[in-house]
Amino acid sequence: MIASVYIELKEGVTDPEGEATKKALHLLGFKNVKKVSSIKVFRIEIDSVSRDEAEKEVIEMCEKLLANPVIHNYRIEWVD
Repeated sequence: MIASVYIELKEGVTDPEGEATKKALHLLGFKNVKKVSSIKVFRIEIDSVSRDEAEKEVIEMCEKLLANPVIHNYRIEWVD
């Protein structure tokens, strides 16, 4: 099974990478860009007996390592 884990900053948390990218795009002439947000994606291949078991394990990975619950939200999408 393969999970795509998307980690993004919570609303209200400063995104310096997104802001720098937006500024660079404006300097390149892309004046219509209103907002840029950075998102990390982890592609995790996991060997598990069931989807439920795999999901529990991936959630645990997010909560212990991949995401900081104070500043990040995460979501998991399964690749078929």
